[in-house]
Amino acid sequence: QVQLVESGGGLVQAGGSLRLSCAASGIIFSMYTMGWYRQAPGKQRELVAVLARGNRLSVADSVKGRFTISNDNAKKTVYLQMNSLKPEDTAVYYCHAEHRITGIDFWGQGTQVTVSS
Repeated sequence: QVQLVESGGGLVQAGGSLRLSCAASGIIFSMYTMGWYRQAPGKQRELVAVLARGNRLSVADSVKGRFTISNDNAKKTVYLQMNSLKPEDTAVYYCHAEHRITGIDFWGQGTQVTVSS
């Protein structure tokens, strides 16, 4: 069974930090491009950060300099470190895995991040 289980969300004050985790199971972790998306109420889901082949990382312009994505291959876990959080970062954050060859992808259930002003 394929599972992507996010954790680490919660309520944080503006300017604070939070680290999200996504633990993967049922996949060959190294064969997947891992990423984080977020969706705020009334808005489309948007890409926040991605870890591609060779551990190349990129983040959306809106979070550049504040967020970073990383992984632990041994734990089959991808992280999203969020610093200097803003109320605009409030959203449900989703972990995503896409197979580099087949294109088959999977989504986590999401974890709520709420940033108060």
